[in-house]
Amino acid sequence: MLMNDNLKFKLENLPSSPGVYQFKDENNKIIYVGKAKNLKTRVRSYFNANVDSPKTLALRKKINDIEIIATESEIEALILENNLIKELQPKYNINLKDDKSYPFIKVSSEDFPRIFSTRDVLNDGSKYFGPFVEVKNMKNSLRLVSSLFKLRSCSLPLTEENISKKKFKVCLDYHIKKCDGPCEGLISREDYNKQVTSAVKILEGKVDELVRDLEIEMKKAAEKLEFEKAAEIRDKIFKLKIYSEKQRIVSNDFSNRDIFAVAKEEKEAACAIFIVRNGKLIGKRQLILKIGKDDEIRDVYSSALKFYYSNPVEIPPEIILEYLPEDYNVLSEWLQNKGNLKSPIIFATPDVTEEMQGVFKLCKNNAELQLGELLLQKMKKDEIVPKQLLSLKRDLRLSKLPKRIECFDISNLQGTDAVASMVVFENGKPKKSDYKKFIIKSVEGPNDFASMQEVIFRRYNRALIENDRLPDLIMVDGGKGQLNAALEILNRLNINIPIIGLAKRLEEIYFPELEDPQTLPKTSSSLKLLQYIRDEAHRFAINFHRTKRTKRIIKTELIEIKGIGQKLAEKLLNEFGSVEDIKNADIEKLSQVVGKKKAKAIKEYFKASN
Repeated sequence: MLMNDNLKFKLENLPSSPGVYQFKDENNKIIYVGKAKNLKTRVRSYFNANVDSPKTLALRKKINDIEIIATESEIEALILENNLIKELQPKYNINLKDDKSYPFIKVSSEDFPRIFSTRDVLNDGSKYFGPFVEVKNMKNSLRLVSSLFKLRSCSLPLTEENISKKKFKVCLDYHIKKCDGPCEGLISREDYNKQVTSAVKILEGKVDELVRDLEIEMKKAAEKLEFEKAAEIRDKIFKLKIYSEKQRIVSNDFSNRDIFAVAKEEKEAACAIFIVRNGKLIGKRQLILKIGKDDEIRDVYSSALKFYYSNPVEIPPEIILEYLPEDYNVLSEWLQNKGNLKSPIIFATPDVTEEMQGVFKLCKNNAELQLGELLLQKMKKDEIVPKQLLSLKRDLRLSKLPKRIECFDISNLQGTDAVASMVVFENGKPKKSDYKKFIIKSVEGPNDFASMQEVIFRRYNRALIENDRLPDLIMVDGGKGQLNAALEILNRLNINIPIIGLAKRLEEIYFPELEDPQTLPKTSSSLKLLQYIRDEAHRFAINFHRTKRTKRIIKTELIEIKGIGQKLAEKLLNEFGSVEDIKNADIEKLSQVVGKKKAKAIKEYFKASN
């Protein structure tokens, strides 16, 4: 493949250390982030002649530059890779589809902790449980904790020192017996935190262990003839047993494990995660992933693990999943360190036991149901068509709905600084991320027809080479001349896409097959949409032209000063912001940027021009 000298140089000088590599396109945008045990071997593998992965081949065509970050170990590289993917969301990486923050249950790290829901996960020493995709499950857990333990719901800064100074008064929760009044010292910190520890056991899925603890406590209370306290504990045990019975037993070995199942189709993937504690299914989580059409299922599982466990979640000693990721050894070590576990995490497939096959099948069914709902929502979204597009299809006699429209406009002033714009509308709305600017390169003087041909060729020739998406309708700002100029290029490229011209003076629409222009009623929604698109293309082109012309004029004015070249002119503009600020700057500040001699020349130039 063809590659620039900079890329060749970097490939030849890659280190053999572990680290992260970032591929950039010609616009210097990061399009892929990866990790490697050996950067030299891994990065060069993308450029091997025998690569047969469609995804790698497509990615390779876009790579214009490489940036690497060396790390001490492969685990450091894995953590950095995951953070960069979340932050940058590169085009060719597997990403979380849904970027909204799911709620967690937080056990605060205060002297008298609170337990409440939050979407803000902070590194503040608190414990977090979640994320909860289904808020109902989270609320049920909080409701159970609230009914069993008298924990405070206020946000008072309770410390033993503040309490001793009698700064606070009990609230309504104390009077209705929902709180034991730590704010007035009515319960010791030790006794309060015993309740918190018990509540955390529920959130960790250790309900049976908590029941055993409470039964011992109830027996002691009865022996001391504290029958009221014993009755209160008995009621807690009763509630916990009902809660425990609702949880499904999925294994008889009373082990802790997470089960991952992925279902994927085209560019959509759903991951269901079952949380099994003490052999019981205590909860379900889910992830929606944005993947590439050719992404391997092992890579999807690897990404799902990284996304899920990068949250403050409990890490079990065993993880069941359909396919082992290629980097499972590194993942195992990373999770062991993250969870402060004594042994490496065990990754196993469902065929370990018959029990695991059954529960994995259930998990897989959940993932497939999730994916089905996702695809159904997508279909419904695609079916929602703005009425304007239906009208436009009818009025322009198009064979298909113009969901994507690309419109071109040329802008120049007496032939100088000629530029062009392309705006994109999808489903009747601007898609600004796809807008493009063009500097006219091959045309001298004011020639809108030739300029239009250059831009049309550059846009669609490149689209054919890169297999880029083509529009359903092309618009040009202008009449028959601009339309024919654009059409000639489309015919040369063998592109058969409907194209029209919209002339501004009388708002007439020109079609290739008709000699005379056509008009639509001024109140027509079709015409209003076309005008909106044309005006947006004109605005975008004018702004680009104005910016380019202003820069040229400013640079030209500065370059006229003796001793000031283009680089110094740019340096001055970057430092001071404008020619006016350069003009008003004192000689000392100018000297700091360009030296005393040139600073003096600048001051003399502007003094003479006044």
